Amino acid sequence: MNLRSPLRTIGTFARDHKLAALGAVLVAAFVFTGIFAPQLAPKDPNRVSVRHSLAPPSAEFPLGADNNGRDILSRIIHGARVSLYISTTSVGLAALVGVSLGIFAAWYRWTRGPIMRLMDVLLAFPGIVIALTIIAILGRGLENVILAIAIYQIPQFARLAHGLALSAQEQTYVEAAIAGGESDGAILSRYVLPNIIAPIIVQISLLVPGAIMTAAGLSFIGLGVAPPTAEWGAMLQLSLTWGRLAPHMTIFPGLALMLVVFGFNVLGDGLRDALDPRLQGRS
Repeated sequence: MNLRSPLRTIGTFARDHKLAALGAVLVAAFVFTGIFAPQLAPKDPNRVSVRHSLAPPSAEFPLGADNNGRDILSRIIHGARVSLYISTTSVGLAALVGVSLGIFAAWYRWTRGPIMRLMDVLLAFPGIVIALTIIAILGRGLENVILAIAIYQIPQFARLAHGLALSAQEQTYVEAAIAGGESDGAILSRYVLPNIIAPIIVQISLLVPGAIMTAAGLSFIGLGVAPPTAEWGAMLQLSLTWGRLAPHMTIFPGLALMLVVFGFNVLGDGLRDALDPRLQGRS
């Protein structure tokens, strides 16, 4: 396999989009940390040590300890694993359902009205309001957080896929496939989906940080992942009480959250500009 062409493409992207390249490094570090959290964490993230309560950064606790004497570095590392799982699962589920609905509505006109009106209704409400409503009905927990985030992100994928599929329908190769008698499934999988996948990938990269922030926000107000699971939002919630005595409880989880969200945002912007130069420089 010739690796020169992919490496050249990556090098060109990094040269032309330096900020996005930085974002890619941050995202890669986040993914690596999330996948290998058990191997990277120096301590058990849930191990309580009262005598080390609120310990400042030191050789034993590089980022300090929380009010229960738990190692903050280990909890941040395991928190990356939780955030990675929540964000990828929820956005992946939203993409699967939303893209399917959008393509279906574009291809079968009789479904367009009901599906797209439902998407409009969901888009009329802020995502956090939808998530809070679902959590209030179903209760807190990892699976319910994933479901809540996925539901409010579905309309964004549906509208994007709907517009792209409508444009693809007008392409000559699609019209030729229809005239040739190919089945709907074959046309959609062979001609439509491959030609709309790039904007969907960009959309995924732009919605992942929103999922991470929503999960952290739900945990911050006590409606997210149940304790003692290490989660960045829950760690920041504890800092409301203990932050003045131990500023490291606020600084390091907040910094981790900020860097990951920043990384995904600038990477998504770079991918969007690279895939569609007409958007370059626009906000």
